[in-house]
This record gives sequence, structure tokens and C-alpha cells, in this order.
Amino acid sequence: MPQPFTLAVCAEMIFLSQPMPERVARITELGFHCEIWDWTRHDINALAGSGATFSSMTGYISGSLADDEGADALLHTAEQSIPVARTLNCPRLNLHGTGLDGKGWPVKPVETVTGAMWLKARETLNRIADLGEREGVTFVLENLNTATDHPGTPFAKAEDTLALVSAVDRPSLKLNLDLYHAQIGEGNLIELCRRALPFIGEIQVADVPGRREPGTGEINYPAIARALAEMGYAGTIGLEAWASGDDEVALQRFRDAFTV
Repeated sequence: MPQPFTLAVCAEMIFLSQPMPERVARITELGFHCEIWDWTRHDINALAGSGATFSSMTGYISGSLADDEGADALLHTAEQSIPVARTLNCPRLNLHGTGLDGKGWPVKPVETVTGAMWLKARETLNRIADLGEREGVTFVLENLNTATDHPGTPFAKAEDTLALVSAVDRPSLKLNLDLYHAQIGEGNLIELCRRALPFIGEIQVADVPGRREPGTGEINYPAIARALAEMGYAGTIGLEAWASGDDEVALQRFRDAFTV
């Protein structure tokens, strides 16, 4: 019986001893699509020639949602990212509430998100949606957690990203619903998926604690997989996790968790 999901793997976190072109080629050989982060760090022509199928990539270099200067930078660097996505035949460009540094921390941390910032963020995302429609690409806004990995990031929770994307409500802007991040501080993942379903462009996963592959922590991913299939979700599930041991074993555990 055909499986409903397309499975993808973040190449930034698996097969770390191999150069990136070899990583993505191996991930593809094992039957997965590939995802990358900051495209400026990679030889794009080498990746394009690797034979890999790409699912998503970071869709900006700098910028933020909620201030004029940051919004302009976000739009400018999103425009720069689109030709790269075309070279890789990559359908989704990932965004965050603000630019992140090499450790995943916000370049401009925010303690309090004001009403004016919410309005500005919606305006910025409408501009992003305009760009996506004009260029024929889809941007996805990812939720993060502020307790463990990304302290000080504005619009980080899944509730925040869902509120923004649903307020814009345009096909060129979707959610990258990261269930690892959502479990930390939010939880109730199946109901979250159900409410977010009309706006989901992709789902990312890792287990809690430790950000390892499914089966190493507290999240019942086989139950989530069954629920997603019952809801009618037939999109991409991306593994954004460190392997707890052998990389190929970790990828098999991921595949097993989402085989329904």
C-alpha cells in the first residue's frame, strides 16, 4: 500500500563526516528527499549535480518580520534565495520570526512582542506572499522553541506562526510545523496538527528531549503518523534531528515511525 507521506532528511544533521554533496547523495540513495539550511555555506552547483531531490532550504540570509529595516532585508535576501531554489528544484523556502546566528539564537532577541510588531509581521508576510506568487515559489514560516534552542525569538510558538499564516491566508505562504519545537512548551501535538492542517506546507520532527530521531524520547510519533493520515495529510515529513547512534539506523527508525 502506498505511503501517504514524502519523507525528507535535514542534511545538516546526518552523515556529518561526509562532505555535503556526498551526504545529500547518500540520503537520496536511501529513498529520502533532502533539506538544507543556509544556502550561502554550500557549493550549490555541486549540490545540484549530486542527484539529490531537495525538499526545503532556508529562504533568506538576514532580516526579520517586525521592523522596517529587518523586513526590507528579509524581502531582499528572500529574492536572492529564489534563483538558488530554482537551481536545486527546491519547492519550499523556510523563514523564521527573525534572523538566527550560527548557534540558532536570534540576531535581535526580543523580550516582549507588541501589538504593533504583530501588525508589522503580518504586513511583512503579505509582502513575502506577494513575492512567492510573483515568482511561483512557496515560503514556509517555521515555529521554534524559546526554552531550549532559540531563546528570545519573536513569533516562535506554533500558535504564533499559525496565527500569522492564517491571518495572511495565501497559498504562497504556509507553515513549517516543527513538532519537536511545538512539544517543548506547547504539546497537544495531534490537536495542533488538526487545527493547523489547512495551512501546513511541511511538518518537521525530532524527539524530545535531545532532538534525536523518533523513538528516542517522549513523543509517540507512530500515533501522530496515524492521526495525520486519518486527517488526510499527504505532504512532506522532514527529519530535523541528530542521530542517536548509527545514521542509517536513525533514518530507518524515522521511516518506521511514519510508515502507516
